[in-house]
Amino acid sequence: MKPIWIVDDDQSIRFVLEKALLREQLPTRSFSNARDVLAALSSDDEVPQILVSDIRMPGGSGLDLLDKVKAKHPGLPVIIMTAFSDLDSAVSAFQGGAFEYLPKPFDLPKAIELIRRAVQESQREEFAEERMAETPEMLGQAPAMQDVFRAIGRLSQSNVTVMITGESGSGKELVARALHKHSPRASGPFVAINTAAIPKELLESELFGHERGAFTGAQAQRRGRFEQADAGTLFLDEIGDMPFELQTRLLRVLSDGHFYRVGGHSAIKTNVRVIAATHQDLELRVQQGAFREDLFHRLNVIRLRLPALRERREDIPMLTRHFLQHSAKQLGVEPKRIADSALAAIENFAFPGNVRQLENVCHWLTVMAPAQVIEPKDLPPEFGVYKHQSAAHAVPESAPDGTALVRTNGYAEVSAQAPGLPTDSGAMDTAWASPDALGHAPAAPPPLTGWEVELEDEALTLLRTGHVEVWDTLTRRFEARMIQAALTNTRGRRIEAATKLGIGRNTITRKIQELGLDKKLALSPEE
Repeated sequence: MKPIWIVDDDQSIRFVLEKALLREQLPTRSFSNARDVLAALSSDDEVPQILVSDIRMPGGSGLDLLDKVKAKHPGLPVIIMTAFSDLDSAVSAFQGGAFEYLPKPFDLPKAIELIRRAVQESQREEFAEERMAETPEMLGQAPAMQDVFRAIGRLSQSNVTVMITGESGSGKELVARALHKHSPRASGPFVAINTAAIPKELLESELFGHERGAFTGAQAQRRGRFEQADAGTLFLDEIGDMPFELQTRLLRVLSDGHFYRVGGHSAIKTNVRVIAATHQDLELRVQQGAFREDLFHRLNVIRLRLPALRERREDIPMLTRHFLQHSAKQLGVEPKRIADSALAAIENFAFPGNVRQLENVCHWLTVMAPAQVIEPKDLPPEFGVYKHQSAAHAVPESAPDGTALVRTNGYAEVSAQAPGLPTDSGAMDTAWASPDALGHAPAAPPPLTGWEVELEDEALTLLRTGHVEVWDTLTRRFEARMIQAALTNTRGRRIEAATKLGIGRNTITRKIQELGLDKKLALSPEE
């Protein structure tokens, strides 16, 4: 492991931090001034895991050091130590990119906890960078995707026009970008335009540009996408929605490489490779007279068909984990893990929106799933993972408004029987869960245990008495009990408690503060 560099002109501060970090099995290297640190960074191959620096030192301030270190190593976490009177300096430290500031005099356990958090952040960044470097631009082990990869490889040295077909969200633009990246035009621009997303009256100008004064609002000359993509690749997405009158102009460009700007009188020559994509059946569009047959044959030189996600289910686990990692990196949070049961539910989903929908689901889970491990109950409603109650051993009870409730295995259901109809227990219709996207009825949950029944009773009591914010009230009580139990089990060791609960170390620290547990618990001094 890389060492933690400590920079302070006070020898006692360096000594205390060195000994404390040594007990945590974290290697250190100390400096008495910023000048020696910069010299070490210039002469040594070694880069610290994190840098902990005082703000006021002879021979250069910690803020100056921060600026110079960040210029050379932008991803290196830097902790600035500062006195309480240096609040303005602390603000300057954050603006300069510091990971955190540590006020002096500091509490040693809190200082070590902060340093550990910075170490975790540094390791997470290194891991993410390695994963991003190793992750290919497209993922897929299914045979259908391997056929696509082979086709991209065969076309890597070609400038031929390609038509990509596939359902919406299946990744057509990714394939187009891969074709460009691995082609002789890779050094040129890649320009994409969705012909279905631009109004018909503006699409011509978008594609071919316009001269000043060509129409109302044309205040200046504008280069179109064909000019912007010169010597590169132009990706025409949803080509099947292109207006019929523009198809003739597109055919002309594909034929001889010449076009006119809107309102222009001089032909412009362009050298562009065109890749088109559509989710529609273009042959059918040709038969219907909505798409020119000659343009279809001009575009359809090589056709690549992308499989729908439901045709490559073996790729779903890998894609799910990749998108969860990617979403966590985007949001700056710890990546969530997913239970096998939740992953199985995702694999069985039909995914009408294909890979794009799966990516959106993973982003939703990163934000909305309450714990670090995603369970089936955390999935969005469209996955059909609902409580399916059995009518066996139902015990009737009443809500405050007189509505009949049926308690089944601990769950309360509202009777759907219309008022005024004869009472018939055999015909009573309760609100059942809907089947999933594949038409499978959801499985009945196991019977509730004692504490779960008591929790539901408490929730019903609060709801019936008009209590507001029931969710927050019970969630805080539940979280407090869980954390208290874990800390009792680990004798106050927070990191071990977080590991056993399956949550992040930062999360348990934040929860202890939010729930006021730090005032009630006698935590281990090592934490």
